[in-house]
Amino acid sequence: MLTAAYDIGTTAVKGVLMDDAGTVLSTYSEPVTTIFEGERKEQDPEEWWEQFCRISRRFIKESPYGRIHRIIMSGQMQDVIPVGENGKAVGRAILYSDGRGMDQAEKLCAALGKDYLEQTTGNHFDGSLSVPKILWLKENHPEVFEAARYFLISAKDYIIFRLTGKAAGDVTACSTAGGMDIKQKQWDPQILKAAGILDSRMPQIYEPHKAVGLVTKEGAEAAGLSTDTTVYAGIGDAGATTLASGIASPGEYNVNLGTSGWVATMSEKISRTDGGIFNLASFEKDLYINVVPFLNAGNVHKWVSSILSTKGEDGRIDYSFVERELDQSEVGSRGVAFLPYLNGERFPVMDTEVRGTFLGISADTQKGDLARSCLEGVAFSIRQGIESIGILPRKITVIGGGGRVALWNQILADVLHQSVYVYKNAEILPALALNSSVLLAEGKNAGYSDFTRLLQKEEFSVRYEPNPSNIALYDELYKKYLRIYPMVKAYYQA
Repeated sequence: MLTAAYDIGTTAVKGVLMDDAGTVLSTYSEPVTTIFEGERKEQDPEEWWEQFCRISRRFIKESPYGRIHRIIMSGQMQDVIPVGENGKAVGRAILYSDGRGMDQAEKLCAALGKDYLEQTTGNHFDGSLSVPKILWLKENHPEVFEAARYFLISAKDYIIFRLTGKAAGDVTACSTAGGMDIKQKQWDPQILKAAGILDSRMPQIYEPHKAVGLVTKEGAEAAGLSTDTTVYAGIGDAGATTLASGIASPGEYNVNLGTSGWVATMSEKISRTDGGIFNLASFEKDLYINVVPFLNAGNVHKWVSSILSTKGEDGRIDYSFVERELDQSEVGSRGVAFLPYLNGERFPVMDTEVRGTFLGISADTQKGDLARSCLEGVAFSIRQGIESIGILPRKITVIGGGGRVALWNQILADVLHQSVYVYKNAEILPALALNSSVLLAEGKNAGYSDFTRLLQKEEFSVRYEPNPSNIALYDELYKKYLRIYPMVKAYYQA
């Protein structure tokens, strides 16, 4: 049997066709367009649907069965997608990164109290959440508000509606809306009433591995599918990435070393809601995903590489030069320390004015010292973030482009005192994670932990063990690192 797993992302619709063993048979990606109007960010849901159908028909042509048996998706969350009774969009999708609902968020805070909203939703309440943006539609475009039969929260849910005729949402994506009781995993009637939204206009909330329904005749004709194809609820993109990173229980942490980054973990409690940590309802029952976004991660490596090395005629950075310098560097960067806040920071400190800072430079400082201190600074920042979450780590996984820098992974293992797992072929792991939900639904997996344990095998990951001889030195340097920001913040605020 075949599963088609899709991600309805901000830049593209991506599809992966695989069998029950997780063997990838085909992959396709089709771009989508973001419409910018000042600070507003929107997309056309019909473009998502067209690109989905284009990929679906390609899969059918390549399927050894001439059909697809199941469909499951991830997608961008925290959107507002107004759809009519027929499932078609009656307006553009307002994206998660669009914060136009600030005034409406303040109104809801005044009506219900900020404490009630944050304790109920588990998150800082602001204008980027879906419910304030729905209220913005009501106040500024009442014709769209009235025409909408439902307001969907995740991009994937628009595709699900077009396929099944049902308004559905998963617990993870719906927890980004600002209207779901994160503990009960239900829409909160007081919040919706204060926003003037009938609960019947919100999607039904599903667990990711639950089936929403079969493909309708109309959906089948458009996408080339069979009417006996099962469509599952799937999971919002942050949830899919969390599962794909191999964490499924408290104490397991994932570090994303993308351009910016995050630390994500699973816990039995909601972390603080002061704006630094996002809390999502997990795919695992009675657990939460705690996500801490960092503004500075892989961008730090790119920056120091760009200033230390030459660029080719095509403008590309010669990363191999910096790699050679790093290979000759010493633990502790011979006394050079770096505060990695090139773009300001939002966690573990929240300061938009602070910038990156070197300390300890001398006449003997070499390029490798500067480069290594940047990687060590990010590792110290990650350790500070993990300690701020307050759950002791017992497993660390790394994804993102920074995971290709072997020395950085070793530094993280040493600084965090933990084994670090870095995944091979990480680009297909979200699709495999989605497939694990299907296998769980069909009783072929006992739980999500079956999938996360699989990722620890040698064929899926490279493991870095902490070097005992480096741990004590890094512990002392970390204590010194924690003193840097308090020392320099006044300089940047002057």
